[in-house]
Amino acid sequence: MKLRRKNLIIVLLLLFCMLLSGCTVAGRKVVFTTGLGSKDVFRIGEHTCTLPEAKVYLCNYQNIYGTAYGLNLLEEKNSSEALEKYIRDLTISELARITCMDLLAEEQGISLSEDEIAKTKEAAKSYYSSLNDAEVKYMDVSEETLQTMYQNYALADKLYHALTESVNEEVSDDEARIMHAMQIFVTKREVADVVAGRLANGDDFSALASEYNEAAEIEVTLGRGMMPQEVEDTIFSMEDGDITGCLTTEDGYYFIECVNKYDEELTQENKVKIAEQREKTAFNDAYDDFVAKQDSMLNKELWEKTELDYSGEIKTNSFFVVYEQYCD
Repeated sequence: MKLRRKNLIIVLLLLFCMLLSGCTVAGRKVVFTTGLGSKDVFRIGEHTCTLPEAKVYLCNYQNIYGTAYGLNLLEEKNSSEALEKYIRDLTISELARITCMDLLAEEQGISLSEDEIAKTKEAAKSYYSSLNDAEVKYMDVSEETLQTMYQNYALADKLYHALTESVNEEVSDDEARIMHAMQIFVTKREVADVVAGRLANGDDFSALASEYNEAAEIEVTLGRGMMPQEVEDTIFSMEDGDITGCLTTEDGYYFIECVNKYDEELTQENKVKIAEQREKTAFNDAYDDFVAKQDSMLNKELWEKTELDYSGEIKTNSFFVVYEQYCD
């Protein structure tokens, strides 16, 4: 399954996920330092991220996440400070993650082919030509730097594919099955006995749920792993219209009516999620151990004085889209 940018963000341990708060990362202490070069934002191992590279991500994230429904969210008083911090932290964490993946790729002897390198060159040329003068000046970026960034991203993509290509992506209908049901959940045994009795007398399940259910919802969509095991063991053998007896769990007592035992569309979507989770697990088995051994340095002074540009001239948001067009 080819890795997309959204999966890159989701599936990996972010090396600097809490970097600016000064915590440990993957069991290793992050060192804040000004001993790096004047334009070096951070170093991991022997790899360094420069300020122009960081600004490329910063500008793109500013315009990807900073606008919605025609509004500039960074100008909204209630959200601007938190959103700016999110964008700045995401920039560092994403670049750090790419750096670690490239280091791991080198360790495993994974590299880009001539054809893949040529595609990154085309991507860099295309993206650079899309930038206006203000964007080039603010980011202080060259086409050569962009090509290096696209190569780094492509190598991380290739590493992910290499580490997950042996994952079995075949997911059975039974494992991924999504069903629709109604539930009654109560915490007291005496109440459960009343519900059981009324169900036995033929009372309407929905009406009883409205009267007795203590859970947040009556109508629920369920997949495996979403209910206590004592409940799951019973409900996935039900037919439409079946109603369970009282199912006892540590938290309380359940009664379930099966409304639709198989939602085909949601089941297919769940198959994709399960396959992606398998990939995530396979990747992290190799990646997490590697990251835990890496030392890192952040030029905190340089990064803290790097400001977002609010002039309105910085509009670029296509760095990742261009990658998908040329390299994906």
